[in-house]
Amino acid sequence: MPMNESTLRSVLGERLQAVEARLTAACQRVGRPRGDVTLVAVTKTIPEAVAALLPELGLLDLGENRPQELWRKAAALPTNVRWHLIGHLQRNKVERTLPLIHLMHSVDSPRLLEALEKEAERRGASLDVLLEVNASREASKGGFAPDDVLQLPEPLARLKFVHVRGLMTMAAPEDDPERCRPTFAELRTLRDQLANNLGAPHDLRHLSMGMSNDFEIAVEEGATLVRLGSVLFEGLS
Repeated sequence: MPMNESTLRSVLGERLQAVEARLTAACQRVGRPRGDVTLVAVTKTIPEAVAALLPELGLLDLGENRPQELWRKAAALPTNVRWHLIGHLQRNKVERTLPLIHLMHSVDSPRLLEALEKEAERRGASLDVLLEVNASREASKGGFAPDDVLQLPEPLARLKFVHVRGLMTMAAPEDDPERCRPTFAELRTLRDQLANNLGAPHDLRHLSMGMSNDFEIAVEEGATLVRLGSVLFEGLS
């Protein structure tokens, strides 16, 4: 039997409180302020009616994998929601997507960077992005190879409208989240090395890493954005 809105709101509120406690504890373990980490709720598996409860509960950073779903939910939800695109963006969807997003986590190729720069220049508005890195080195995943990241300062320096704010990755699925730690540590090292070779307008403050199964380890390794879906929404779709 489907939950009514009141029950949904209560369940979501309880889950958000539980995640908040885990985030706070992870920050405390490594001496980080809780404010260093932004929770991005990944709404790809839930209907608009459930997603619409999140801003009411104080969560404004929402993420979508597919541009079409982002378009649809952005039209239905309050305009103060900060939308994060965390999945692949085809170049033919760039024009419609850019005006809607607060941060793009998944820039995965030089060709996409060029398309984003062209559209941002046409709009006369800057765009904040993260570079997706395949730090787990899985053949099934996209993104820049770790060895290629340090070759990026020269092409990135030519960008005027696209501003790189950090890196993003996904660890390989593991039963023991501790085994994800090397992937997250490597992304942090790559970010620091790239940042040393890039100046304004780029500012690589962010590490988008950590999902429902491993986000506490990611926070301990420096994540500033964690992308959580199932820990919040399991059974609510």
